[in-house]
Amino acid sequence: MLGALVKSIFGSSNERYVKSLSKVVAQIEAFEPTLEAMSDEELSAQTQKFRELLANGSSLDDILPEAFATVREASKRVFGMRHFDVQMIGGIVLHRGEIAEMRTGEGKTLVATTATYLNALEGKGVHVITVNDYLARRDAETMGKLHNFMGLTIGVIVPNLDEFQRREAYAADITYGTNNEFGFDYLRDNMKHERSQMVQRPFNFAIVDEVDSILIDEARTPLIISGPTDDKSELYIAVDAIVKQLSDEDYESDEKTKSVTLTEDGAENVERLLETAGLLVGTNLYDVENTQVVHHLDQALKAVKMFKRDTDYIVKDGKVVIIDEFTGRMMDGRRWSNGLHQAVEAKEGVNIEPENQTLASITFQNYFRMYPKLSGMTGTAATEAAEFFDIYKMNVVSIPTNVPVQRIDEEDEFYKNTLDKFGAIAKLIREKNEKGQPVLVGTVSIEKSELLSDFLNKEGVKHSVLNARFHEMEAHIVAQAGRLGAVTIATNMAGRGTDIQLGGNLEFRMDDELAEIPEGPEREAALVRLKEEIAAEKAQVLEAGGLCVIGTERHESRRIDNQLRGRSGRQGDPGLSKFYLCLEDDLLRIFGPDTLFSKMMNSNLADGEAIGSKWLSKAIETAQKKVEARNYEMRKQVVEYDDVMNDQRKVIYEQRSDIMDADTLDDVVVDMRNDTVNAMVADACPQGSYPEHWNIEGLKAAAADILGLDAPIEQWVDEDGVDPEVIEERLAAMAAEKMQAKMERDDPAIWRQVEKSIMLDRLDHHWKEHLATLDALRQVVFLRAYAQKTPINEYKTEAFSLFERMLEGIREDVTRILSVSELRMPEPVELPELPDFLTGHIDPLTGMDNSNDGDGSAQMAAHFGSLAGSPVASASPGGTAENPYADMNISRNALCPCGSGNKYKHCHGALV
Repeated sequence: MLGALVKSIFGSSNERYVKSLSKVVAQIEAFEPTLEAMSDEELSAQTQKFRELLANGSSLDDILPEAFATVREASKRVFGMRHFDVQMIGGIVLHRGEIAEMRTGEGKTLVATTATYLNALEGKGVHVITVNDYLARRDAETMGKLHNFMGLTIGVIVPNLDEFQRREAYAADITYGTNNEFGFDYLRDNMKHERSQMVQRPFNFAIVDEVDSILIDEARTPLIISGPTDDKSELYIAVDAIVKQLSDEDYESDEKTKSVTLTEDGAENVERLLETAGLLVGTNLYDVENTQVVHHLDQALKAVKMFKRDTDYIVKDGKVVIIDEFTGRMMDGRRWSNGLHQAVEAKEGVNIEPENQTLASITFQNYFRMYPKLSGMTGTAATEAAEFFDIYKMNVVSIPTNVPVQRIDEEDEFYKNTLDKFGAIAKLIREKNEKGQPVLVGTVSIEKSELLSDFLNKEGVKHSVLNARFHEMEAHIVAQAGRLGAVTIATNMAGRGTDIQLGGNLEFRMDDELAEIPEGPEREAALVRLKEEIAAEKAQVLEAGGLCVIGTERHESRRIDNQLRGRSGRQGDPGLSKFYLCLEDDLLRIFGPDTLFSKMMNSNLADGEAIGSKWLSKAIETAQKKVEARNYEMRKQVVEYDDVMNDQRKVIYEQRSDIMDADTLDDVVVDMRNDTVNAMVADACPQGSYPEHWNIEGLKAAAADILGLDAPIEQWVDEDGVDPEVIEERLAAMAAEKMQAKMERDDPAIWRQVEKSIMLDRLDHHWKEHLATLDALRQVVFLRAYAQKTPINEYKTEAFSLFERMLEGIREDVTRILSVSELRMPEPVELPELPDFLTGHIDPLTGMDNSNDGDGSAQMAAHFGSLAGSPVASASPGGTAENPYADMNISRNALCPCGSGNKYKHCHGALV
């Protein structure tokens, strides 16, 4: 009570902090008259002035007020928009490495220009990270106009760019792109064999747009680069046939975690079926020899019993296509991990593609924590403030709106079943539609969208259903959802980042209606007409009550609900939001207490009757908080396990970097050889043992195998006083003498290249095997909890031991290859190019993949290639015209920049 009194008098800590930033805003405004008097050339020259000040010892904070004022003035001239004071506060928050929570429609994209400009002045690079390719391209193109006006360079990272284009984009002052592309480029860079092949610069500063979506929603799914393994199609088909014979009593399932486990009777039944099929070794399913079969069995159970066609996936053109659980979109080209996708393919009887093996992986938490300064912006972050600080050490600052919010948020309505609920929603939509009020309906799946569409068709309401695969189409539809009488059904996340303006979005209407009209009087007249139409229509929509937002059910995260509500009431516009719920909603069905809801509602509600209650809404919010806490623990667990791997990843990547940068690796090779000799002798001649107990034959064989030496070890042992240290010294001397002879016989420059190539190759090979081992360990270590041991501590211990063994294996492999091999190549070794790896963003708990590969955006690379630093010429694929890319140093395995989707060597590169 005392806290509430203090808060009412002095304001919350957030309010006090925002108020303190007003002093900086006043300093910014003081520069405005001076900057307004400048010419465009003088204003652009401010960039060079600021860089000179930084070079002379000034800090970014010192020049912040004038730099922000400069950006504000540049925006007035380029866009005709002046940053609001609250937008300036948002920019200061971003510059300080914090999260700016700003409502939808407050202009977060424009806010970011202040912090990106200021931090780009150092020349170390600024990354602006968005949720999808469309927004990355859009922001780079629109905001790039302002930054180009101020003399800064812009790059954009989208799928299907070649290495040359990516390197140029990362070299720019400001680089736009998606979280997945930045993460995959980091992993790919650390698989390269030469520093010149790497595309990224050292990390400096990043602004994450829709920070809650990227750092929270997608944070439990690591980024994975993988390569194909052996084909096991027959095994998948055989196990699938067995699983389909099981009854409901043979297994137990949990919808919350999408997991299926065999009962005791079920395990016995499966053992009999596997034995009959000849797939079981021995009689016990859980013998170590049957590990692979058990793995396939677990995945087949999940595929057959838990994953539903047309809900979790669809079958299209003979392929299983994943449906995104958040957006309801089809995710072409993306696959579940760990054999789950193959199990679903076997279930549906389509062609089974080979499994993939992890070659490199990283979580978003550990990727983004590598930035010395990280900030973010979103409309909904306060509910996850504790997690942002705990994981990323970022404070959430709620910034007030420029104009007070006038949206009315009505109480939730509860119904007994889905049909009653959707019938009520359809009636409300018809009422709103008859008076011209635009309606935006948020659904959670394609199935629910189509069901509501059927109801609206019966009511005779014209509407748009948004189940698009491409963000461009999605943005156009959502942008016009504020027009008079518009009814739009969209998934809760669809079109995020797009402004819904009452009366229609001028920018998108220009694209749709004026694209064919050339510049001139006709276009100018059409533009004036459009503006008048939008103004008139906006007045009608305001009269009708503004945008009405309807939620068809509550999401498990309050943030998603708030995002949907936030569509309405932008910039002080009137609006309405309301959620409809029923007992069959997933949140209530899976996480809600049965007795609380179902008993009361089933006994007291007639069919079609609704109930609204603050108490019930509070109960829903409590259920959401429980789910959020559970999801946080899942993400935290992923981080804990990846932190172990992250320490090892840093060591390996630093070693790779040192190897690539070194002119000569003589010292490293000698140390590896000496350590290998030391390990060989220590294994054969344990410390403190007698010579008669030494394994002389084994040591002699190891010396021949690893060092290529026929060492007279028996004679050395027969000498009086010979101990293991002497044997070590003699073996090391013989091995060094042999290598010296090779060096003298062959060109030392070639040997240095060979050493570097072999060392990188062995490092990558053993790291890949180590990742596979850690994956397997992570899947089984939880069983040690039954022995009263903490799984994460056991994982740390085992992982450290495995890492030590991996390093020993690398040393031994490098020593063996260099000692035994003979150099017979007249030319230096040509370092291999990276193959076309598969990339995935895999949830280790559900197998869902949220990666951004294969999304059909190859054709967009040509249009936006110039933003990435590479001009794209128009030419026919296949090498039938003169090659316009001959001097661009494009990798032959990279996609051709003409946008054909073919590899360069099969397209314009065929001419070279």
